[in-house]
Amino acid sequence: MSGGEKARDDRSPAGPCLSPAQRQTFELILRLLARERASVSSVTDDRAWKVHVADSLTGLEFTQLRNAARIADVGSGAGFPGLILAVALPQGRVDLIEAVGRKCEFIQGAVDAGAISNARVINARSEEWARGEGREAYEAVTARAVGRLSTLAELASPLLSEDGVLVAWKGRRDEEEEAQLARAAPQLGMHPEGVLSVGPYAGSRHRHLHLIRKRGDTPADLPRRPGMAKKRPRG
Repeated sequence: MSGGEKARDDRSPAGPCLSPAQRQTFELILRLLARERASVSSVTDDRAWKVHVADSLTGLEFTQLRNAARIADVGSGAGFPGLILAVALPQGRVDLIEAVGRKCEFIQGAVDAGAISNARVINARSEEWARGEGREAYEAVTARAVGRLSTLAELASPLLSEDGVLVAWKGRRDEEEEAQLARAAPQLGMHPEGVLSVGPYAGSRHRHLHLIRKRGDTPADLPRRPGMAKKRPRG
């Protein structure tokens, strides 16, 4: 894929056809979200299917994500897109990395209630996880509503194995943000490969997915201390 924007003409994302059991699991997750007292998501009403489920499934447009054996969802929040991807991709394993304890409790409850055996909840900062078991352990990293592209590329780099990919859910395209990523990418061992418009069938009217590939070894200075990628982004 080139670095330009690509759009599909049909109205549904690519990827596996969903079985009735998978759809029931998605509905169960949304029911749990609607009943959750802790503030883990701002959208829990009738919009939740499109905002959380349909939006998460747009990532399956990328074959690199569909075929990944191990996926890390960074800054999972209430579990999106990680929970949805785990259900949609039963052949893969998805680690949902989230630093906020109450959000991890919700995700774990959803994993248990839905018997989502290929999903694991990790209560940690991604930088901490990347220093140990998570280092270069994943073929794909996902991130939705987490930070700027250069920040996401930095967080993903030490988690990804060589040739692995970051799929980043973003809104309207931002030339300055993309230019910052282009400047930072060589320092991070990452390479922007393309941008896909999925707005017509995502939770955001201006939704774009960015595909960024890991090139070579993890830079020796990564990961930096927790929070530094956001406070002082490269580029």
